[in-house]
Amino acid sequence: MRFIKLFYSVITYVIFLAVFNYFIVFLGGDALTTCLPLLDSFKTVDNGMAVFSIAALPAGLSNVFLLLVFALQHSIMARLGFKKLLTRYLPKSAERSTYVLTTCAVLAWMYIAWQPLPEVVWEVKGAFIHLIGALFLLGAGIVLWSTFMISHWELFGLSQAWHGFRGTQPKENEFTEPAMYKYIRHPLYFGLFLVLWATPTMTVGHMLLAAVWSIYIFIGIGYEERDLLRQFGDQYRDYMDRVPQLLPFGRRIP
Repeated sequence: MRFIKLFYSVITYVIFLAVFNYFIVFLGGDALTTCLPLLDSFKTVDNGMAVFSIAALPAGLSNVFLLLVFALQHSIMARLGFKKLLTRYLPKSAERSTYVLTTCAVLAWMYIAWQPLPEVVWEVKGAFIHLIGALFLLGAGIVLWSTFMISHWELFGLSQAWHGFRGTQPKENEFTEPAMYKYIRHPLYFGLFLVLWATPTMTVGHMLLAAVWSIYIFIGIGYEERDLLRQFGDQYRDYMDRVPQLLPFGRRIP
């Protein structure tokens, strides 16, 4: 049974890697095809056939529904109360992997059910295309890097599964300020903002996704910081007083 739980977490992690990489293609595919023509056949936010979309709704509302499903799943399953409920039926070592797997399933549904709205809102041409492309890739890199700044393996459930397999207890989380966390409290979300908005051609569909997820990010930060205050107390309250939330400039008391 312990081997099965470990295998479950490893397979979930492999699925996450595929879904994360496809997210980069989904948002930046049309721009990335100039460098990688093979990506031209992939479904993106602006191109491709929609499957399993909400047929009863117009395209825009169907897309909003997909985004709201992700927001609800991602937020509700991350709350402490839901985690306690879930671990009544699942081993504690598999709880995080189940969260990651469910997130991947919802994102995969969004990819295939998304209905492109390709009307152009703005378009950048010339040398600035390369600058915007660099910002997009920088954002994707920051998103991934920020997971390693804290605990990548714990964030995606492998650490919990490994401890469960060995029958050991993980160390209790300590509050730290590694790398970019010294300058902004949420580098992952900062990188995600770059990924969402750094595009040379902003379409109606892309802007819809970027706008809804940007609103969700700020709502999610509120819930996340509430949990962190509950977990770390005055340490995190002091951190909030010293370090800006998203932009890497502002107050920073040595």
